Amino acid sequence: MEENVKRVLVTDKAKEVIDQLREKHGPLMFHQSGGCCDGSQPMCFEEGEFRVGESDVLLGEVYGCKFYMARDQYEYWKHTQLTLDVTPGRGASFSLEIPLGLRFHIRSRVFTEQEMAQLPQL
Repeated sequence: MEENVKRVLVTDKAKEVIDQLREKHGPLMFHQSGGCCDGSQPMCFEEGEFRVGESDVLLGEVYGCKFYMARDQYEYWKHTQLTLDVTPGRGASFSLEIPLGLRFHIRSRVFTEQEMAQLPQL
């Protein structure tokens, strides 16, 4: 049986961007809400800059950054493993990578039944 099944992974390209942003802004966090202004894409903030509450779920950490998702969005994504990646382009969000001409985005795959059995309930 596999160990350490994670809900969120991160690509090397995304790690490079996180390093750049962390150097400039300090500790970071991610939130994906499913709301307006590219809210269905993960947004990167300085840690604590985005207020999370009872309507948010902590999915885990990616490269030292907490990754939250709105609970209603989580209901759609709970059967999938997310991979944080980055792509060229400018989104309409307030995410920290936007001035770099980049945007974070999510790739996903459905968990196997075995993996689902190992995941903690959120």
